[in-house]
Amino acid sequence: MPIPFLDLARQHREIEPELHAALLRVLRGGQFILGPEVAAFETEWACYCDAPAAVGVASGTDALTLALVASGAVRNGRGDEVITSPLTAGYTALAILNAGGVPIFADIDPQTYALAPASVERMITRRARAIVPVHLYGQLADMDALCALAARHDLFVLEDAAQAHGARRAARPAGSFGTAAAYSFYPTKNLGACGDAGAVVARDTELIARARRLRQGGHDAALGDELAGRNSRLDELQAALLRVKLRYLDAWNDRRRTLAQFYQHALADVPNLQLPCARDPAAHVYHLYVLQHPERDRLRAHLAAKGIETLIHYPRLLHQQRLFRRPAQIPLPVAEAIAPRLLSLPLYPQLQLTEAQAVADAVRSFA
Repeated sequence: MPIPFLDLARQHREIEPELHAALLRVLRGGQFILGPEVAAFETEWACYCDAPAAVGVASGTDALTLALVASGAVRNGRGDEVITSPLTAGYTALAILNAGGVPIFADIDPQTYALAPASVERMITRRARAIVPVHLYGQLADMDALCALAARHDLFVLEDAAQAHGARRAARPAGSFGTAAAYSFYPTKNLGACGDAGAVVARDTELIARARRLRQGGHDAALGDELAGRNSRLDELQAALLRVKLRYLDAWNDRRRTLAQFYQHALADVPNLQLPCARDPAAHVYHLYVLQHPERDRLRAHLAAKGIETLIHYPRLLHQQRLFRRPAQIPLPVAEAIAPRLLSLPLYPQLQLTEAQAVADAVRSFA
């Protein structure tokens, strides 16, 4: 039987009556833009993230962009540099460009694949204005070291928490370390909408107020402000669906951990295979289960022949892509060595243990 990388229909069947009720509530209410569902979700999400407030926006990319603009750290056309990871979706760097900044790429930690603080420090110049750590695959970056580094150099810290819904470090949730954090609720995320959606959370209430204006064209009413914002609003239907799914997020993350631990034990003795390193397995939310193998492409073809779908996150490092390439970019040896070896196995809350066993058996048969 084929095993898909992800089957969102299973998730929706699990909570179908509640999703239908939420949609019907919005349709009967007749308010579809910035209504009570958005306001309620913003309050609930801020509480979940241990933040004073949240602002719902149209996508995770817009959340990153608007947070950078609202911070005042990045000013369009000034050459302001924002240091981030080369191993992430291109939208992280695209958001920096959209905000008017210049993405600068530092190397990664060989165990967690998140930004390496020592490499970040080497990339700081007089133009540096911000750091955007990416909480990759569901595990937080080393935020204590990165925030201390930012404090020494007076840099704004914006957490890219698009893959870390519910992740923690020392009991603190993702989004509570930097001055602000950006979340994506793209359908494949641990907390996913049925379309695009995002949010900004922050400790700085003034930043939140500016982000709230920026998502609405930059004005409070009748274009009565000088801010040039954009049309980036979380709509009522998505907010209503997210409110339902938020009630299940912790349980779904627990299922992800159970499946990840199953893989960890089932694949522990496979030669040439490097499994994910979780500094705190109870705090990792396993948005993706990503392993390394020196013959990644042959392993992927082997699994495909057995009906098992895998993905590569991400096939090309950002500093090697034409849009983000810079003449002054120095080599990033850790990221460049690891990227060709990475492969993502199926892992989502509704994946059955029998399917995970079949995946593990197929990986072992390749070895």
